[in-house]
Amino acid sequence: MIKIGIIGGSGLEDPQILSNVREEEVATPYGKPTSVLKHGIINEKEVVLISRHGKHHQYSPTEVNYRANLYALKEAGVTHIIATTACGSLKEEIGRGHFVVLDQFIDFTKHRINTYADKFENGIVHAPMATPFDETLRELFFAAATQLNFPVHPKGTVVTIEGPRFSTKAESKMFQRWGADVINMSVATEAALANELKIPYAAIAMSTDYDCWKEDEAPVSWEEILKTFHQNADNVKQILIDVIGRIV
Repeated sequence: MIKIGIIGGSGLEDPQILSNVREEEVATPYGKPTSVLKHGIINEKEVVLISRHGKHHQYSPTEVNYRANLYALKEAGVTHIIATTACGSLKEEIGRGHFVVLDQFIDFTKHRINTYADKFENGIVHAPMATPFDETLRELFFAAATQLNFPVHPKGTVVTIEGPRFSTKAESKMFQRWGADVINMSVATEAALANELKIPYAAIAMSTDYDCWKEDEAPVSWEEILKTFHQNADNVKQILIDVIGRIV
C-alpha cells in the first residue's frame, strides 16, 4: 500500500492540504522528531507530513533531528518521501520563484550526524550515493510543475551548507565553480538518510534569492526568503498535490 511522507520546509511548516487530519506524537531510537506527525489524505492517498524546522520554525538547520524525522516516517510505514525546500540560486537563469528538481547534492555541512551507521557494531555499512534522488519521483515533480505552467528546471545540484549563517561571497563563488546550481541548509542530510533507509526520496527546491554572488544585488536576507516563499506557497502546494496523485 502506498503511503507518502512529506517533509515541509521553510514557509510550509503547516500547509492546509490534508483532509481527515490526525496528529501523532512519536519517539524514535534517535530522539523525538522536530514536529508531530500529521496523518491525512491527499488525492485519495494516505500521507504523513512532518515539519522539518518545527511548526513555528523553532529549530535551526543544525538543530533539526534529521535522523529522528526520517526514522519516524519509516516507522509510520511510508513508501515514498517527497520534500520541499527554499534555496538560493547560484545561476542567473534560475530566477526567484523558479523550481528546481534536484538530482545531485554536495554536502558542505560540518556538525551533523548524517548516517545511521555511525558505528559498525552490527556490520560494515557504506551506502551507495551516486544517484541520491529517486528518478521516478523526480520525473513526477517535473511533470507536475510543467503541467501547472510553473517555471521549472529538470535537474540541479544543491550544495547544503551548515548554516544558520549565509555564505560569504567567496564561498558562494566557490560553490559556483564546483558546479552547484542552488544552495540550501537541509537536503543533503535528508537525502543521505533516506537512501540508507532505502526509501525513495526526492526534493523540489524553490529559488528565493541569489545568495550573495550577484554583485548588482543586495546579499540574501531571511526576510527576502520568506517573502518570496510566501508569494509562491500555493504553487508549492499545487505541485505536492499533483505529484501525490501521480504516485503509483
